Amino acid sequence: MSGTSEGPTPAADLDRSAVTDSDYTIYHRVFATAPLSMAVVDPDGSVVSANTAFGALLGTDPETLTGRPAADLVGLSTDARSRHAYREVLGGRQARLRCTRRLKHPEGHSVWVQVTVAPLGGGRPGALLSLTDVSGRRELQARLRHLQMHDPVTRLPNRTLFFERLTAALEAEAYERSGTGRIGLCYLDVDGFKAVNDTLGHRVGDRLLAAVAERLTRVADEAGYARAATPLVARLGGDEFALLVEDSTGTEQLADLAESALKALEEPFDLAGQRLSLTASIGVVERQAAGTTATGLMQAADTTLYWAKADGKGRWTLFDPERNAHRMTRQALSSMLRPAIERGEFALEYQPLVGMGDGRLSGVEALIRWHHPQFGMLSPNRFIGLAEEDGSIVQLGRWALVTACRQARRWQQDHPGEPPIFVSVNVAVRQVWDSDLVADVAETLAETGLAPQLLQLELTESAVMGSAGRPLQALQALSDMGVRIAIDDFGTGYSNLAYLSRLPVKVLKLDGSFVRGFQYEGDQKALAPNPADEVIVEAMIQLAHRLGLTVTAECVETSAQATRLRRIGCDTGQGWLYSRPVSPDRISELLGTQSYAVGNP
Repeated sequence: MSGTSEGPTPAADLDRSAVTDSDYTIYHRVFATAPLSMAVVDPDGSVVSANTAFGALLGTDPETLTGRPAADLVGLSTDARSRHAYREVLGGRQARLRCTRRLKHPEGHSVWVQVTVAPLGGGRPGALLSLTDVSGRRELQARLRHLQMHDPVTRLPNRTLFFERLTAALEAEAYERSGTGRIGLCYLDVDGFKAVNDTLGHRVGDRLLAAVAERLTRVADEAGYARAATPLVARLGGDEFALLVEDSTGTEQLADLAESALKALEEPFDLAGQRLSLTASIGVVERQAAGTTATGLMQAADTTLYWAKADGKGRWTLFDPERNAHRMTRQALSSMLRPAIERGEFALEYQPLVGMGDGRLSGVEALIRWHHPQFGMLSPNRFIGLAEEDGSIVQLGRWALVTACRQARRWQQDHPGEPPIFVSVNVAVRQVWDSDLVADVAETLAETGLAPQLLQLELTESAVMGSAGRPLQALQALSDMGVRIAIDDFGTGYSNLAYLSRLPVKVLKLDGSFVRGFQYEGDQKALAPNPADEVIVEAMIQLAHRLGLTVTAECVETSAQATRLRRIGCDTGQGWLYSRPVSPDRISELLGTQSYAVGNP
């Protein structure tokens, strides 16, 4: 018997001249009874012969397969790529094709098979097609994937599967093919869940999470009724859940979904005898899918969830682009504060403090401005709070102190014939705690040559009241040095005048809200004054004077206000009636022309 290098050849394709009848019979029996599902295919792709295993796998008699297109039988005609590769193998231009296909069995179930197509070889036309049943392996893979992609506590899709679905929904093919082209997300966090774990234990906590998942799933099912798709409910970790809405119809749909979720969670939970009530906070985002990324959507949802928590919990909040832009600006400003100080982007403007009795300029308040390269000129309320949070207020405050004292000394030198004016500098309470303010002031005064009595330091009422320990010692040391201490925005905090007798305070600056209640000048006639405000202010001024303090009124904008303040004994006025904050050169002009009580230069 003469053989070939390709090994045994199926009987239907044997060269009868090369083998005996006995050999042919053996080959035929081997082919027919082999456990591997096989079929010989001619160059046109039709089945020449199929063995018993091949027919059994497809659920049919192998004899009935002869002459049928093999590609249709095993799913190789479903896509252009597979059809092309199959033809290349049949034509002898490709060595092998291997792929996995899902076939429908006549009994109704699905069968996963690995399809292999290889040329017969030896110059013979056609190919050998073999099938391997991989259904068991696929089922195992599916079970493993399910375990990998689902949360074991709630049995919901986990974070990995959620992001897989979200990423797929944001691909252009997904929303351009059909639907609304929009996407929505409700990002939910259970309020106070940590307390449940801490007091009742993690087992009860897990039961609660599972119960929350059941209710959210029910909400999603009801929301998906009569719609194209049901929202995906996922547990992202801890007590955080997400409801993803593909092809959303707008913010109203997401708002209804969030409202339904909150209502579903309001009903008390009965867990093994434990009756628990809880609330949740939800951040809602809805937008066009085009141009949206998974990261961007989640950042927006996380920010909005934070807003819902900050606004009082137990509610849903819709993403607000304007509010988010403010937050982003705040973060950008915070990150640029320290470098901006080093680059010299800050400057001081000065607002006159005018004697109510004689109208003369007695001092100025130094007000810091940030000349931001991107956002333009920024007032203190845009960045002082940030500077206090990150500690850069210490460095910024030291710069402002030195700059203001140096400028006050320069005015004094440039106008030797004029009574020197004092400069008032704001001090944050953190400067007292995080730096040696007394040493900084002493060093600044020595360096600039400014007399201590020409420096006034302003602290807010809430920072001064109740001071003890280091802050009180620092204030006392500064007062002993000759520096004047002023309480800014007085009347909005503790307003404990009796306590002032034990503090080294020399000046009270009345908050502008009191002054605004005084008489204003309208276009046609003067508005009626608020008697209560006048009584309160007069009482505070009289008590302050009895304690040896002087009083400055902020936000004086009309001559009527100035007249009433002067009548009840206020010492100093500050506001737009006299001048807005101006540059150092403008203050020099005022000193040089004796024009102290100017109006809005």
